[in-house]
Amino acid sequence: MTIDWTAFTPGTALAGGLLIGLASAALLAFNGRIAGISGIIGGLLDQIQGSLWRLAFIGGLLISPLAWKIFATVPDIDIQAGYPTLIAAGLLVGLGTRMASGCTSGHGVCGLSRLSTRSLTATLIFMAAGFTTVFLMRHLLIGQLGQ
Repeated sequence: MTIDWTAFTPGTALAGGLLIGLASAALLAFNGRIAGISGIIGGLLDQIQGSLWRLAFIGGLLISPLAWKIFATVPDIDIQAGYPTLIAAGLLVGLGTRMASGCTSGHGVCGLSRLSTRSLTATLIFMAAGFTTVFLMRHLLIGQLGQ
């Protein structure tokens, strides 16, 4: 995956971060729920009662990029990994999320803002795992395969 840094604008990144924080705060204030995506999806899969807000939240996540296209162009994303790698990565993220009782949105955004020690620990482990995975894939494994 490559990132088009010429398309990066701090203004839109800041606006996106503010909207994530606002949405998380609104969900907590008006619904008493933490905006952890893995927990929201898990609740849908477990068919927990009161899932309408979960569907609305996930629907908003899916519709947002389409709405953004009305106002600006969406940067091109070039994913260089094959489907087996993407599937393995998705399963590992899901496993890690389940083991940590949450993902980066729940722990990193909501948990850290509530000064949760558990969320700080989980976020640090997520980041360390990400750094380690990139290092291993980019510098050791792929380098040995000659790519």
